Amino acid sequence: MMTKVNRGALVLAAVGALVGMPMLSGLALAGNKHLDEAVEHARGAASHGKEGHADACVQHAEEALKHAKGSGVKNPHMEEGVKHLSEAVKHGKAGHADACTEHAEGAATHLAEVK
Repeated sequence: MMTKVNRGALVLAAVGALVGMPMLSGLALAGNKHLDEAVEHARGAASHGKEGHADACVQHAEEALKHAKGSGVKNPHMEEGVKHLSEAVKHGKAGHADACTEHAEGAATHLAEVK
């Protein structure tokens, strides 16, 4: 009787591990996806800023900021990236495409180092 209980518990634990591990690894991949999106939008902001499009620079910087914050990553490069994105938004809203570009480029550089 005891062997059947132990075997059942072992099977249950094995099935739980097989089902649970992919779910946990999916959560880790979701964090990386946010980070990838943040880098891409920061680069997009810089690209539009170079063309003198402060409004598009702001849109991409705001989107990058959402993804950066949504990644859940905590480290000095992330903090600097978020600071640069906030500054890019502030300057872009003031119509300063050049400053928006500079901060977006700084953000992209720092965010790329998070990986």
